[in-house]
Amino acid sequence: MKARSEELRGEGSGPRNAAPPSLPAAHRRFLAGAIEKLSRDERLVGLAAGGSYAGGTMDAFSDLDLVVAVEPPACADVMADRRRIAETLGTLLAAFTGEHVGEPRLLICLFDEPLLHVDLKFVALDDVAERVEDPAVVWERDGRVTRALARRKATYPAPDARWIEERYWTWVHYTAAKIGRGELFEALGCLALLREKALGPLGLARAGARPSGVRRIEIEAPGLARELRRTAAGYGAAECLRALRACVELYESLRAPDQPVETAARRAALDYLSEIERACGAAG
Repeated sequence: MKARSEELRGEGSGPRNAAPPSLPAAHRRFLAGAIEKLSRDERLVGLAAGGSYAGGTMDAFSDLDLVVAVEPPACADVMADRRRIAETLGTLLAAFTGEHVGEPRLLICLFDEPLLHVDLKFVALDDVAERVEDPAVVWERDGRVTRALARRKATYPAPDARWIEERYWTWVHYTAAKIGRGELFEALGCLALLREKALGPLGLARAGARPSGVRRIEIEAPGLARELRRTAAGYGAAECLRALRACVELYESLRAPDQPVETAARRAALDYLSEIERACGAAG
């Protein structure tokens, strides 16, 4: 592997996408070493970097989101060998697969010296074009990853307003019930879910940003972030109820205009929330 200026190149490739100027030195060293080692494995076709690397927003707190393109006939073998491959890249402290985020191809790694979070997603070359963002190709054999990516445009799914509406009022009722019962830790989790699954994506989409939960919301949509502060709560029934009411108000300002203003589910959930507010107020 050779480095030239801001460009990274690997064996079997010319210069690829320039590294972001903000790429920290520790990330740069890890990536350079990964290119050198992965390029020796004939089962692998290339390496691309997504996330904040591709977006040019890397900083000292960033992880590395790497896509490892694999020769299709070697996929089963490589998938079984993922941890050993990761161990060749540095001092591996921990590694686990990504079923909990719906991506079993993903190996989530923590490396030491330096301490660095690295996601390695092993993808058959034929499937590289199926993506939600355009990664920066940092190493490839004979332009094959670039050609694979060119077959299809990246598409990040927009929030499904109907999907959210069908669930939101049930979530409100459930959260109110947890507050009423005094299960406040669970209620705090429910409030986070409302932000992650509904308020964040809807607000980010309206701001023209990627609707990825609440990620980078303070940077991409600072006005929305200020609004979301009202939906956060400390440990207390009154605080949780205040935050839940703020979740209702913010959702009603963000929900799609073609959604019905009033539904039976909305009315029932709001009546129940009011009932819990009265009960908690009387108890307090």
